[in-house]
Amino acid sequence: MKTNKSGYLLGVIATIVVLLWIGILKFTPSEAKAIQPLVANSWLMSWLYQIFSVQMTSVLIGIFEIVTALLLIASFWNAKAGRIAGILTIIIFASTLSFLISTPGTWKMLDGVPVTDFFLVKDLAFLAIGIQVLNQSGAEKI
Repeated sequence: MKTNKSGYLLGVIATIVVLLWIGILKFTPSEAKAIQPLVANSWLMSWLYQIFSVQMTSVLIGIFEIVTALLLIASFWNAKAGRIAGILTIIIFASTLSFLISTPGTWKMLDGVPVTDFFLVKDLAFLAIGIQVLNQSGAEKI
């Protein structure tokens, strides 16, 4: 179906744009400081601060995001790049979604309804794209 292919293409391109954008932003002191509470409380990433500074940790995360975006671009032509990109995309967005559990104060009640920092919830869609890229690239060959 043509809609299926265009939906996939749009989803991957959107993920590429977001990863490049936030990856580049990770090189700035403002973003390094902004992600510090998330990373510091993460059971997956907090160890980075034992080895690297706040800024260097942010830069390393940014490099990981930019490399993933470049592999997503390559995935349009190369299945192996797609498999790697799919796995890295899943790692990135599963990690950021874990902040919903690991970061104190992320969940609040608003008029009796639980709410959170919604910028994290959007990562569910990007996680789905990572799974799609992995499937599209022939994940059964892994």
